[in-house]
Amino acid sequence: MAEFDISPAVPVVSVKPVVLSAPDRGEDLRVRVSAPVTGHNLPVIVFSHGFGSSLDSYGPLTDFWAAHGFVVVQPTHLDSRTLGLEPNDPRTPRIWRYRVEDVRRVLDDLELLEAAVPGLSGRVDRTRIAVAGHSFGGQTAGVLLGLRVLDPTTGAGDDLSDPRISAGVLLATAGKGGADLSSFAAENFPFMNPDFSAMRTPALVVAGDKDDSPLTVRGPDWMTDPYALSPGDKSLLTLFGAEHSLGGIPGYEAKETTDESPERVALLQQVTWAYLRHALGIDSSGWTKALSESRNPLGRIESK
Repeated sequence: MAEFDISPAVPVVSVKPVVLSAPDRGEDLRVRVSAPVTGHNLPVIVFSHGFGSSLDSYGPLTDFWAAHGFVVVQPTHLDSRTLGLEPNDPRTPRIWRYRVEDVRRVLDDLELLEAAVPGLSGRVDRTRIAVAGHSFGGQTAGVLLGLRVLDPTTGAGDDLSDPRISAGVLLATAGKGGADLSSFAAENFPFMNPDFSAMRTPALVVAGDKDDSPLTVRGPDWMTDPYALSPGDKSLLTLFGAEHSLGGIPGYEAKETTDESPERVALLQQVTWAYLRHALGIDSSGWTKALSESRNPLGRIESK
C-alpha cells in the first residue's frame, strides 16, 4: 500500500448544477463544483468523465481530492446518458471537440464557478490548474495537454492545448489509432486517432494491466501509449489486476465496475493526489515513493 503524509480530510461543500451559458453548444453546460470548507490558495482540478457519465460520477476520486485540498470541477459532457443525445444528432461527429470546449468554458468561467460555492470566493489559486479524465475523458484531458486528434482522411490535427493547465492525469485512456483499433472502434469512433508527439504538459498516465479493451486488437498495453509516445515529464502508474474501472472509480456503486477493489481505489486516490501536488509545485517531497515494499504490491510507478 502507499506510504504518504496525506493531509487530514476536511468537510466538503458541493454545488450542482451550476449552469454556464453555452449558446453554440445546443445545451447549456451543467457543472458540479466541490471544495473543502477550509484552506486557502486551493488548486483546481477539472475532471472529464467517461462516455455516458455525468457530473454525479467518480465520487471515489473527486470527493477525495476535494476533501484533501483541491477545488474539483466536473462538467457534464454532451455524451452523458442524462442528456439523451441521439446517435444521428448533427453534433455527434464533433462530440470529442465539444468535450474539449466544455473544459475551456469551465476555465473561462472559473470566477463565476468560484462565486457559486458559499465561502469559496478568494480561496482559489487560479495559477495552479490540472485536468484529469477517465477513458473518453482521458482523451479530453490529453487534448488539453497537447494531444492532437488526427483527421482520418487528411492526417491533420489542431493544437487545442491550453496554457492555463499545468498538469494532467489520464486514467485508462485510449492509445494509438489506425491498425491498433478493432474494426468496431474504427467504424464507430473516427476521433480515436490520437497523436501524442506534442503532448508535452506533465502528466500521470494510469493503466490497468487487465484492461483488455474491445476497442483495440493489442491488449492492455494499448493504454500505456499516452505515456510511451508522449514527450516531456511523464509518469506511468500500472495497476496490477485492474480492468477499465481501475478498481471502482466511476462511482461508489457503479454497475460498470468489473474489478471492484477498495484497496486499488485507495492507492489511486493517494497517488493521484500526491502526483498533482508535485506537478503543481505544492509539495515535491518524493511523490514517486508511492508504493511500499509490500510482498503483494498493487502496482508500479515509472517516470521519464
